[in-house]
Amino acid sequence: MTLTDTAPRPSSDSTQTVCMDAKPSPAPKRAPLGWGKLALTMLIPFFLCAIMGLFYLGAFHAPSPHNVQVAVVGGSAQSKVFAQTLQDESDGALGVRTVADAAQARKLVGQRELAAAYETGNGTATLYISSAASETSANIAQKIFMDVAYEQDLPLRIEDVVPTGAQDTTGQGLFFLLVALSIGGYASAVPLAGFMGKVKLPVRLVLAAVAAAVVATIAVIIAGPVYGIIEPRFTGIWMISWVYAAGITLLGLGLHPLLRHWTTPMLTLCFVALNFTSSGGIFQPQMQPGFYGALNSFWNGAGWLHAVQTLVYFPEHSISMDILRLLLWLIPGILLVILTHAWSVRRTRIANEHAAIQDVEEAVAA
Repeated sequence: MTLTDTAPRPSSDSTQTVCMDAKPSPAPKRAPLGWGKLALTMLIPFFLCAIMGLFYLGAFHAPSPHNVQVAVVGGSAQSKVFAQTLQDESDGALGVRTVADAAQARKLVGQRELAAAYETGNGTATLYISSAASETSANIAQKIFMDVAYEQDLPLRIEDVVPTGAQDTTGQGLFFLLVALSIGGYASAVPLAGFMGKVKLPVRLVLAAVAAAVVATIAVIIAGPVYGIIEPRFTGIWMISWVYAAGITLLGLGLHPLLRHWTTPMLTLCFVALNFTSSGGIFQPQMQPGFYGALNSFWNGAGWLHAVQTLVYFPEHSISMDILRLLLWLIPGILLVILTHAWSVRRTRIANEHAAIQDVEEAVAA
């Protein structure tokens, strides 16, 4: 007899008993799918799609002039009658005046007070424009007065009083620099906002200023030494860009404690959908619906673009009002950061007090 022969073997009955006594392990519970949370989250891309479509198409889909300021050169009665006739036939598209001579026409066009000035004489017609002020406005003025010259059977000569730079032939390089600064400004606010709870209020303001300075530096280097669009006004444009980006970043920091994941959509609404369409970088306000012209009068993107355009192409003109506008845009951002900081401190204090009371109650109950 071997060892294996003497070893006791479990009976089939005992095996059956063990199997009967063992309880099957419960199946793991599935986590809830969270359809409601998904629906709320998907509202963000739907919102972005809606605002971009509404405002971009609303501003750009059908540009048409209204009250565009132009002039007819000449002080004679015939010139005044022609100017009045031109205005009447434009059905509100043009605001037509007369100027004494070609020198005054060039001056007013160069000061951006006129989109164009039209002069006839010696068997030809001359149109004074400024592509640096707005390439699209200059093109539309050419189309209008080309028909006028054709009706008068005169060849049309174009004189560009203030042309665009050699490295920015469309005149829209400054607009795309505005795009870079705006995106850099509001994109900086979100990661900074996640860090703000760990630092004191003065540090928050300093971090926003530093982030805006870095954004302005990157943008100016690209537009200046890399592509040569803003030469040689680097310092002034950097300062303006810094103030502009700081205003956007501060607003983002102030809104984040209130809006949380809706901060980026709200900043996109303010500084993309409304900002770019009203800046005058693609079409001037006189070529857009009145809503965008109203925004152009006070929005920060329009102030930045007008100031930088002045420094690059019209340096003899003042930018003090544009600077004031950008500085005023800093105020709501700073106030929001201060108020949300105070609200956060108060909320933390109340939470700590409730936790302390709960600890005391639990100790008494124990």
